[in-house]
Amino acid sequence: MDEIDKQILNEIQSHFPIAKRPYQIVGERLGLSESEVLERVKRLKKKGVIRRIGGNFHSHRLDFTSTLCAAKVPEEKLKLFVDTVNSYPGVTHNYLRNHPYNVWFTFIAEDMDFIKQALREISEKTGVKEILNLPAVKMFKIKVHFDV
Repeated sequence: MDEIDKQILNEIQSHFPIAKRPYQIVGERLGLSESEVLERVKRLKKKGVIRRIGGNFHSHRLDFTSTLCAAKVPEEKLKLFVDTVNSYPGVTHNYLRNHPYNVWFTFIAEDMDFIKQALREISEKTGVKEILNLPAVKMFKIKVHFDV
């Protein structure tokens, strides 16, 4: 990763333009062509440096609900479990922890009934029985930006 890649990553983390041609605008900000920005972003995504590009929304302001989930997943079921969980479009922030509940993820949906049904389906599909549903009692929103 060179300095230009780092500039692009810093720019798109918190200042991604809402426009028809966002990469053109990013390029203009950094003195690059739209095609160079696109090629670099594609390369960084292919290398796994960029996992996803998407908006962050305040789910409650959109009348959605969210919850934190934790699961005890045996090593031999880890890939199946993670792949199954990640197949649900409302799942974000899926990560491993060094803890008896070793897989943690957030789930956003139109209502809690949808989330509960999805968690039952995930359990049935994977055989993982211990999945905790931990909705927030109080919401804290912290903006994170990683300077590269």
